[in-house]
Amino acid sequence: MATGGILVIKLGALGDFFLAQTAFQAIRRHHAGERIVLLTIPQLAPLARLSGLFDEVWEDPRDRSLSSYLAVRRQLRAGRFARVYDLQAQSRTEYYFWLLFPGPWPEWSGTARGCSHPDRYPGRRKVPVLERYTRQLRPFGIELDAHPDLSWLDADTSRFALEGPYALLVPGSSPGRPDKRWPVERYAELAQALVARGVRPVVLGTAIEKGLAAAIAAACPQALDLTDRTKLAEIAGLARRAWAAVGNDTGPTHLIAAMGGPTVALFSDASNPIHASGRRTLVHHRPDFARMDVPGVLAAIDDARGLPK
Repeated sequence: MATGGILVIKLGALGDFFLAQTAFQAIRRHHAGERIVLLTIPQLAPLARLSGLFDEVWEDPRDRSLSSYLAVRRQLRAGRFARVYDLQAQSRTEYYFWLLFPGPWPEWSGTARGCSHPDRYPGRRKVPVLERYTRQLRPFGIELDAHPDLSWLDADTSRFALEGPYALLVPGSSPGRPDKRWPVERYAELAQALVARGVRPVVLGTAIEKGLAAAIAAACPQALDLTDRTKLAEIAGLARRAWAAVGNDTGPTHLIAAMGGPTVALFSDASNPIHASGRRTLVHHRPDFARMDVPGVLAAIDDARGLPK
């Protein structure tokens, strides 16, 4: 197949996008000067364009209709890529490999059977995501940095009028996974403990987390409710300047962690504890959230703040 550059496939959600930053940056560095295209979901396309890591960003049609698959097939064949890095590596993107039938096929790194660089091994899905990317890219001589460079993502946060130290709290999760949430009552206790330390709690989330923020504010009136009031770049800006952050296994937490500030990511056995990509991030895990108390989270915050910048 004649070269048309490199295709990177990464669908997923917000947290997945930020966990993939070191892989994106390593691929860009390895293929300096080549055309690199990212195929991602429409919600992440604006962020991907803002990053400057890709020459083009294609938006994946999310439905599973025949017409959508045929549209992807036409796009892939027209791209005439020399190599594809399928970082999503799920059944949908394996189908994309077979959409190129009867060929010719580019070099393809992923889990699709028959591809040139298969990345299949027992327990792959249980391996921390950053380790998965490292294993997948190493055969090409691509080495990931320890932490991402998100210097391209920032915003002026002066409109929130935050004075003095503040801590970001992310009490929500994806709507279908309430089991990933540390109980809001514990977040309220944590907010009170932070105020006692002279730190203002700031609650982040979307509109669906407004009830959680209200419960925290009811117990801790000093908490600032910014649910449904921040753009992603503003979350990044707040994270850059925060005293600390605590959040569940959800997209905004992984964004905040990736910014490099002291972050405690809370996990139970409801989801596999994965390594967030921030240099000052600690994963605080208990098998059951009922066994995770506020003193333990406060101690984890202190440990995260003690990590080198």
